[in-house]
Amino acid sequence: MRTEFLAVDRLTLTIITDNYYDALRPDPPVGKRFRASPGASMHAEHGLSCHLETVINGESRFFMFDYGLDPVGIINNMELLGIDVGKVDAFGLSHGHFDHFSGLLAILERARPTTPFYVGEEAFAHRYSRRPGSDDLIDLGHLDREAIERLDSAEMVEVREFVEVIPGCCLTGAIERVTSYERGSANLLIQRENAFEQDYFTGEQAVVCNVKEKGLVILSGCAHRGIVNTVRHAQTVSGIEKVHAVIGGFHLINATPEIIEKTVSDIKAIAPDYVIPAHCTGFEAITHLAHAMPGQLILNTAGTKYEFTG
Repeated sequence: MRTEFLAVDRLTLTIITDNYYDALRPDPPVGKRFRASPGASMHAEHGLSCHLETVINGESRFFMFDYGLDPVGIINNMELLGIDVGKVDAFGLSHGHFDHFSGLLAILERARPTTPFYVGEEAFAHRYSRRPGSDDLIDLGHLDREAIERLDSAEMVEVREFVEVIPGCCLTGAIERVTSYERGSANLLIQRENAFEQDYFTGEQAVVCNVKEKGLVILSGCAHRGIVNTVRHAQTVSGIEKVHAVIGGFHLINATPEIIEKTVSDIKAIAPDYVIPAHCTGFEAITHLAHAMPGQLILNTAGTKYEFTG
């Protein structure tokens, strides 16, 4: 039975790294961007890493979700943003791709002992990709479970169902596919024993927070299960229909125009107050969202702190 989903008084969601940084872009309506100065610049990369703070009755709790590609860049950004790894109450991973886990070990080395580390099914599996039109496999590596277990900072927890990781902040559990068009990519593969199969990311996780009187804030790492499926699943498992913000990777890079159009149409119908695409969403999809939802679209940049207040 699902327990009551606590509403937070304030959610601060910091984008530690993303594919894009612009020191001159104006602040969004619900946050503040990091401003570069001599000797202090954000590192941007093909990766995503986020830090969340929930506040309920004046008490703060902290959660990290995904860890980017370059450990040096991630640690640099965290120091510039004033994020203390030693205060993190729980860690979570969206899925087992290197642009989301490569900074993890460097971060866990700085964490306090036996901090929960939430992962979905097959988070440690070996993964591969193919370039469109080619049969050559590109080795994407895998997250080293034994290396994590050698540290005393992480206590592994496998997630299969909707679960609270800190007060007011949950992971989705396995995301159900309900749309007809979000079917994944045949070029993304997983190794099971000696076979290579299409990776359907059955264990992929997204973050769901409930902001008092505003609704859900949904954070996706890559949305390989489909961003519309992710949002609808979050609504179902949380029991909350109103969506305040959808943020993160929507994995529409290289998607066909038809799939982009259907996705944008369905997101628009959900009517979030803010849509903040990042990482693997792709220029074409971001442009389509900007035209379809100009009042809701925020262009994300690395180092931005979003503040959602009830």
